[in-house]
Amino acid sequence: MRIGLGYDSHRLIPDRPLILGGVTIPFGKGLDGWSDADALTHAVMDALCGALGLGNIGVLFPPGDERFKNMSSLCLLEDVMQKVDSRGLRVVNVDAVIIAENPRLAPYVDKMRQSIAQALRMDASDVSVKPKSAEGMGAVGRGEGIVVHAVVLLES
Repeated sequence: MRIGLGYDSHRLIPDRPLILGGVTIPFGKGLDGWSDADALTHAVMDALCGALGLGNIGVLFPPGDERFKNMSSLCLLEDVMQKVDSRGLRVVNVDAVIIAENPRLAPYVDKMRQSIAQALRMDASDVSVKPKSAEGMGAVGRGEGIVVHAVVLLES
C-alpha cells in the first residue's frame, strides 16, 4: 500500500471558466493557470505522484510547456494513471477537500466525484469531495482563490 498527499491552489480571475474535478461550474470567475487550472484534479494528481515517489505535478507537466496550455486536467490525470498502472497498482480511494468561499460547491459534488472516479477507473463511492469555507479568513476567505488538499491510497 502507498499513500499520497496532494495540494493545489489557484487565484480566481475574471473571463475564465471555473473547472473543478472536470466539471464546469457557473461562476463569474475561473482559476488562473497554464492548463485548465482544475485545482481538484491537480491535487489528486499531486497525491498520486506523491504516492509513486514522482514529486509534484510541475515536474511531469511544467508550466510554460506549450503541450499543456489550456489542456483538460482530466487528460493529464490519464497520463498519471498510466504511471499507476505501470507499477501494478490501483487507486483504492480518494479523499479531497476544496476550500472556497464562493461559489457554493455542494450542488456539483456528485458530478465531481463521478468525473474523478471515471478518470481513475473506480467507483464514485470511493471518491470523497468535501467543499469547505474559509469562514472569511485569509486570501481564500476574501474570494481571491481556491485551495484543494487530497489524499489517495494505492494498493497492488
